Amino acid sequence: MSPESFTRQFLPLHRKLYRIAYALLEDEAHAQDILQDAYCKLWDKREDLQKIQNPDAYCVVMVKNLCIDFIRSAQQRQRKESPLQMQEPTTTEGSPESQVIAREQISLMDKLITALPASQRSVLRLKAANSSTEEIALITGFSPLHIRVLLSRARKTLRTQFLNLQHHDTR
Repeated sequence: MSPESFTRQFLPLHRKLYRIAYALLEDEAHAQDILQDAYCKLWDKREDLQKIQNPDAYCVVMVKNLCIDFIRSAQQRQRKESPLQMQEPTTTEGSPESQVIAREQISLMDKLITALPASQRSVLRLKAANSSTEEIALITGFSPLHIRVLLSRARKTLRTQFLNLQHHDTR
């Protein structure tokens, strides 16, 4: 495969692949690293890529697998090292009081999302990254109907728990 045809065929997939990697890893730098690794692997296999019937799906699966490998290795490293503290997101608009409330709500929602079952959490994060139901199905292996059910359950759980905690805090 020539460099020009490689560029024409695989570079347009960059945004889609990045969204997938970011949704799975939730970190911009790591998602970029995964994409760089994926493109290096694709380049190394460029002579065999002509045999692939669906290059789009091939790339999505490759990025998904690289993300899974990265997550597993990070979990192993984390078990060996002390746990890292998560950084809170910051806001720059509004009064200091509204900024504190917004940060608390974001932190609360992040904790609620983290507490969701893994399948609901991953589908929700992929959807939040603007992945289509078909892309999510390809990544997760779930049927489109199952994805809609998981999203519905996750949203309902988050809404209920968030409102219950908000209501509890105002008492």
